[in-house]
Amino acid sequence: MVQIIKTEALVKTYQSGKEKLRVLDEVSLRVEKGEFLAILGPSGSGKSTLMHILGCLDLPSQGQYFLDNENVLIHNDEKLAEIRNRKIGFVFQKFNLLPRFTALQNVMIPLLYRGEEDKKARETAVKVLEMVGLENRLHHKPNELSGGQQQRVAIARSLVGDPPLLLADEPTGNLDSKSGQDVMNIFKDLNKIGNTIVLITHDLEVAREARRVAFIRDGKLSEA
Repeated sequence: MVQIIKTEALVKTYQSGKEKLRVLDEVSLRVEKGEFLAILGPSGSGKSTLMHILGCLDLPSQGQYFLDNENVLIHNDEKLAEIRNRKIGFVFQKFNLLPRFTALQNVMIPLLYRGEEDKKARETAVKVLEMVGLENRLHHKPNELSGGQQQRVAIARSLVGDPPLLLADEPTGNLDSKSGQDVMNIFKDLNKIGNTIVLITHDLEVAREARRVAFIRDGKLSEA
């Protein structure tokens, strides 16, 4: 199998006064293409810090990280931004949709950022919104959508550039149980057609929906 994520002994420390806090403690992780991995841990366990490093939003203090066989730690901020746009789809707990934009416009943004022409970006965004069941909500703004619908827009936005990796950070955290289950069903369907998904959560029931679970506590990662 082809590995999309390979980390070696990742360490992340922060200075707090005179003390150094070790948030990640030699985390080594392998994720193969086509996997659906949940990383389960309580608040303060280091899971969000790990997600930010996997998503090239932050850099480790020590260790190595290869994404799709590329050593991302050698790149500058501009190159990391390009990697995020082309290789990673993000789904966040708070949706992070632009409030003045419609669902369709929100989903088009990553493609326009790449330089795709408006018509092609629009066509692709419509197809992805149809995939997540929002074909009747294309022109609704976020405040006209339910929380579950907003998260489906966010999932569509993460998929529109066809990235090899989806990272989901507590994607059901702001949803009621039914909407949360609907979102997890979308992730499972996406995984069945080959999407690689890494999801972090504090919720055991959510983690159990994945095909593989790893645990993180006090910055240390262990397999189930």
